[in-house]
Amino acid sequence: MSSKTKEFLKKTTIFWVLVLLIVIMAFLSPAFLKGRNVANIVKQISINGILAVGMTMVIITGGIDLSVGSVVALSSITAAFFGTAEKDYPAVIAVLMAVLVGVIVGLINGIGVAYIGFPAFIVTLSTMTIVRGLALIVTNGVPIFGLSDSMINLANGTLANIPNLVFYLLAVFIVGIVLLNFTVFGRHLYSVGGNSEAANSAGIHVNRILTVSYCISGFCAGLAGALAASRITSGNPTTGEGYEMNAISAAVIGGVSMSGGKGGLFGTLIGALLIGVMQNGLDILGVSSYYQKVIQGLIILVAVFFDIRGNKEN
Repeated sequence: MSSKTKEFLKKTTIFWVLVLLIVIMAFLSPAFLKGRNVANIVKQISINGILAVGMTMVIITGGIDLSVGSVVALSSITAAFFGTAEKDYPAVIAVLMAVLVGVIVGLINGIGVAYIGFPAFIVTLSTMTIVRGLALIVTNGVPIFGLSDSMINLANGTLANIPNLVFYLLAVFIVGIVLLNFTVFGRHLYSVGGNSEAANSAGIHVNRILTVSYCISGFCAGLAGALAASRITSGNPTTGEGYEMNAISAAVIGGVSMSGGKGGLFGTLIGALLIGVMQNGLDILGVSSYYQKVIQGLIILVAVFFDIRGNKEN
């Protein structure tokens, strides 16, 4: 086998794992590839995929954002509050307010990491707890119902028989890919993640890049919250629990290095698909959610192991 072939297989391993997983699930359950189930898989991965775009940006800088699941909850409440039939606001207003909440939390995280110097883990762990608490306080633990038809159709509608969520996911990924691969910001993001001191010496505004990356993560979480409210037709303070782990899993499984400076959104998309296919397939096969958590944890551990091994070889 030539070195080029080996390199190609190495770079596309996660894709072939996804293909193999789809084949196995289709073999084990004939219902897996039916149209309705495929649509369910796409809906399941869309919100996680949007979160994973922002998470990828943050991890490339060498950071992490544990607050996104809680931001989804607070943003879903915000979207539901402005998106009720009683208030009769356009759905776009509800989405914008939800996104604003996400960006504000992202800005707080970014300032804490970049300008105050807190470890990303500590800052985002704190905001994760605070924001979840706020979501419970403002609703008193009670979901907000009565969303308008336009708000409900935001995530539950279709275009040419394709779920709207697919278009939102693709739009976010396309914008993310453009940012990472075709802009100065993207080049600077990788530079900061690769070596922040060298980036600073080269004249890159490291603190600004870090702050913007967390704001992007917050934006994605806010949008995901609005879509989550639309999908379940309510704003629920318990929405988004564990979502941060799914987003991190998608990025890491997709080849984004936890040490920063490496990875891309194509791999993240494949990672999100792999998680969605695995969860859906295991649900169809009747595998307990408890075992699914164990399997997902093991997959993350294996992905990080190969990441560490690859860094040592380089």
